[in-house]
Amino acid sequence: MKVKSNTIIGAIAGDIIGSTYEWNNVKTTNFKLFTPVSTFTDDTVLTMAVADCLLHDFDFSETLWKYGREFYGLSYGPHFKTWLRDTSRRPYHSFGNGAAMRVSPIGFAYDNMQKVLKTAKLSAEITHSHPEGIKGAQAIAAAVFLANIGKTKQEIKYYIETNFYYDLNFTIEQIRSTYKFDVSCQGSVPQAIVAFLESTDYENALRLAISIGGDSDTLACMAGGIAAAYYKKIPANIIDFAASKLPQNFINLLNEFENTFCKE
Repeated sequence: MKVKSNTIIGAIAGDIIGSTYEWNNVKTTNFKLFTPVSTFTDDTVLTMAVADCLLHDFDFSETLWKYGREFYGLSYGPHFKTWLRDTSRRPYHSFGNGAAMRVSPIGFAYDNMQKVLKTAKLSAEITHSHPEGIKGAQAIAAAVFLANIGKTKQEIKYYIETNFYYDLNFTIEQIRSTYKFDVSCQGSVPQAIVAFLESTDYENALRLAISIGGDSDTLACMAGGIAAAYYKKIPANIIDFAASKLPQNFINLLNEFENTFCKE
């Protein structure tokens, strides 16, 4: 079965393409998009878990815990890895980008911002209960939602700056040479949003996000989710490449999500 998604596959393809460069950063947009070693990471697994929750009204904490333990060998952050070993599943007050990287399905699933922000908070606080962790997840979900309903880039930028107080007044070229690996929401969510804002199409959004360096798969995952919502069309070769890296149950879930929540 082929992937029919043009929604959350945007985040997942970003994760897969960015995975090659997370520990082998490139500081240019001129890099090979498809490589044999590209693979899905924890970003994809947890995005799928969030999508599953939205589709079937599952509990966020229980479902993410189950998905994480099923794919336990992936490179989760150390605090999340500890969380997976803890049957009490207590949140750990993180402001890392782990909640923001998995949140894109929420931006596609609801028809008003209030629901988006409320659900993004619920999905984040099970692990990332720090205000900055919640804020990062809400900002990405809000950007996806606004892009999906046809808001302009200027409108999206204004909303994020006004409601989340992120400074988006920089360019990727300005930060590329000095940007370091940063898994905090404060140090990666604005950068991913700016990569989208500067982009000319979906592929270009991924290239800009990955070209920053640092946490490349998560930057591309966040930027790719927003770009998919905005541009409405992901090149078929990117979708096919991403699909070739995914297990069949993920493909089934992507198609189910598309059939349920696609606004087109």
